[in-house]
Amino acid sequence: MQNQNQQQQGMQNSNQMQPQMNFGGHELFDVHEAMGSVVGTLEHYLLYEEHIQDQQLMSMLQRHRTFLTQLYNTAVNTLKTGQDPAVDTQTYKMEQSNDVIFGMQPSAPKKPSQSVSELNDECISSFMLGQMKALASGFTMTALEATNPVLRRVFQDSIPNLIEMGYEVFLYQNKNQYYQVPQLMQQDMQNYTNSFAPIQGTMPH
Repeated sequence: MQNQNQQQQGMQNSNQMQPQMNFGGHELFDVHEAMGSVVGTLEHYLLYEEHIQDQQLMSMLQRHRTFLTQLYNTAVNTLKTGQDPAVDTQTYKMEQSNDVIFGMQPSAPKKPSQSVSELNDECISSFMLGQMKALASGFTMTALEATNPVLRRVFQDSIPNLIEMGYEVFLYQNKNQYYQVPQLMQQDMQNYTNSFAPIQGTMPH
């Protein structure tokens, strides 16, 4: 009987927690890892600046840094209070057009750079894309199992922005032939695009 009373008391205490304590342990581990990735990305972006030659890539990197800094501050604010942040999640708008160049052009085989002086815009943009992909994955995993509804929403709403930034880098790489996109032969492409059919009739209840 005493154990049952203690359990009930424990449940009441957990329900009456202050908003800033309304986090699960698993959630905090995921948040810590995701936020650490944002910190790492921002610090890496600082290192990239001195190696960038193309002004368009420099502008993109600086816009990413500005946006990620605000995203970071919004998440930190929510993590500290458990409540709505002072600045809501923003919407990132990329400046690249959505046109993709298809096909392969001959290029020299790639190999790792052997000195810092060999790092160029192709290397830097590739690093940026890799970090955006990692952030989008980390934020998705965090949002899927977050218990605090406000913090979950911050991470969830940030995912489309991270995807947009990653896609912007991909488009930049594609236009500069750093990221080439091969296509299948016409017949093979049609076989794949026609390989699924819609469900007919009424949906099951």
